[in-house]
Order: sequence, then structure tokens, then C-alpha cells
Amino acid sequence: MQGTSDPNAELLDAAALCGHLVPADSVAGFLSEHRKALFPDELFADLFPSERGRPSVPADVIATVMVLQALEGLSDRDAIQALRRDIAWKVAAGLSLTDEGFHPTVLTLWRNKLRASDAPERIFDAVRAVIDATGVIKGRSRRVLDSTVLDDAVTTQDAVMQLVSAIRRVRGLVPAARALQLATHDYDNDPGKPACAWDDDEALDQLITALVTDALATLDAVADLELDQAQTEAVGLLALVAGQDVEPGEGEGTWRIIPATTPGRIVSTVDPESRHVHKSRSVYRGVERNQQWLATRLAALNLRRLINLGLQRGDQGWVLA
Repeated sequence: MQGTSDPNAELLDAAALCGHLVPADSVAGFLSEHRKALFPDELFADLFPSERGRPSVPADVIATVMVLQALEGLSDRDAIQALRRDIAWKVAAGLSLTDEGFHPTVLTLWRNKLRASDAPERIFDAVRAVIDATGVIKGRSRRVLDSTVLDDAVTTQDAVMQLVSAIRRVRGLVPAARALQLATHDYDNDPGKPACAWDDDEALDQLITALVTDALATLDAVADLELDQAQTEAVGLLALVAGQDVEPGEGEGTWRIIPATTPGRIVSTVDPESRHVHKSRSVYRGVERNQQWLATRLAALNLRRLINLGLQRGDQGWVLA
């Protein structure tokens, strides 16, 4: 049966005790105040037709975790660890400081239920309804939330993470690569995205140039080495990732994201057989899962941009301040 959030705050409620530590204009801060309006129980009621059995994790909590997970690019296991350890996540989800969260497979269960339903992308649709309500894409702000811009943003951040992951993997397997001094990112200790102003095209181009330069330097360092099978596969994957989404920039030695999706592009350095969601369904059976992930990622990006534009919940509904 469907579970619901308790309207009464717990004794050690994270928002009550630590809410001031989470910026109100952040995605976590916004969800702390508005997650139930954005993701109401009735939006997910069809997923639980029976009133029998153990109550599920509340829908607003699940949706909040999925949005934060997509925004930060975390695995299910890492997302639940963040929910247990990160105060901002607890505040966003309305949990107490001592709440241990839930098992990672609960996210898999919910995704399977959503995928099998008549509205598999309802989290994206919920954010899209906010966009429509605010009218933000009708005026000059259209460029901020235009689907092409969002697709480009996802491609850019995916390319960044692919490069970081591939460089990390080669450095972890090949000592000569690990010995290189690379200043763009702490590849050995930080698996996350490099710091960057993601809304600044010039800053993005500079980051892409630096990452591709690091990738090429890594490939040069291992070019003449005798490698075992695992090392060879990692180096080959780095070479592929370093070239699939980028092209030479206008300046000498610069690189930029190709303004279109490369056909058959690798979308996972963990599973190189994974391809971009636009690949034919007959070629890759994981298309539906990728499409669902992409829709949630776009919802998270949409929401963050709306918040940056001043999204608020007023008496008349969703508005931009």
C-alpha cells in the first residue's frame, strides 16, 4: 500500500534543527519547503492499487531522492548514503537527523513501477507543469529552459563525467598514468564533477579543453607501454570517450562540445556496451531505463534553473518572483 509522510515533524527533524544550513535558493532547500506540493501523494496513487500490505516509502521522499540523485549523478547505493549522511538531503526529504533512509533496492522498485505505468516520466512531467504554470518559456527567458539547451547541458555534464571517470580508471590501473601531474581535477580522490560555472559557456569550454588535454596527456604517457587486457581496455575506452563528444575549438589547442549527439555514443564508462538513448531500441534493450534516467535528470536541471529564476509557491500557484 502507499505510504504517506507524517505531517507532524519529528523531535530531531533535520529541517527544524539544521534547515538554516541549507540555502533556501538551492534545490534541497526548495524541496524541503515545496516537495509535497510538487510531488503530491495522488500523483503516485496508481502505483499502489492495493490498500493492503506494508506502507511504501512516501512518494514525496522518493521523488526528492530521485531528483537529488539525478542532479548529482549518483548510483542508488551512493544516493542512499547521501540520504543517511548529508544534512541537506535529510532536510530536503523531511527526515529526522537519525533517519537511516531505506535500502537502495527501493529506488529500483519505484523505477520499475514508474516504467510499467501509464506515466513513466511523471517526475519530469510534474516539473514541466511548473514550467507551464510560470509561463517562463513564453518570453525572453525561453533560452534558459529550452529543451535543446537542456539536452546540451546534459550532454556537456555527461561528457565531463565520462572524461573524469575514464581518466580515473586509467590512472588507477596504469602506474605511469597515475604519475602524471594533472591540475584540472583531483582524479585520484574525487570521483565527482570538477568545479565549474555550468551556465557560463566560456567556463565550460575552458573546462572541456582542460579535461581533453589531460586525457590526451594520459594517452601519450601510456602509448608505448606493454599493457595487460584490463589496462588496454581502460586506455581504449579513454581514447573513445575523449573523442566522441568534442571537436576542436576556435583557438589553437582548444576543445568544445559537439552541438549534437554523437550516434552510438558511450553513455557509461562502467558498462561500455551502453549507448545513448537515441540509439535504436532493437540494438540496446536498456533504452527505456536510459530514457527514464534522462527524463529525471532533465527534471532536476529544469527545477534548478527555475529556482535560479526565483520560483515560489504563491496563493495562485507556482510563480517566478
